[in-house]
Amino acid sequence: MAKKDKLTQVSERIGTAMGKADKKARQFKKAGVIAKAELRVISKHIDELKKQLEKTTKRLQKALG
Repeated sequence: MAKKDKLTQVSERIGTAMGKADKKARQFKKAGVIAKAELRVISKHIDELKKQLEKTTKRLQKALG
């Protein structure tokens, strides 16, 4: 088998580095999508808690007034 020349070796290293970088980018993108979905769920939960607090506040004011 013939020896690989320097250009081939360098191109393989560049290809490997690009592949690894692409893999990491995809992982970050996937994590971002998951985080966005979780944030949406948390936001809905906070809105529900706000409504519950408003109702409780009104009841307490009626009870005290």
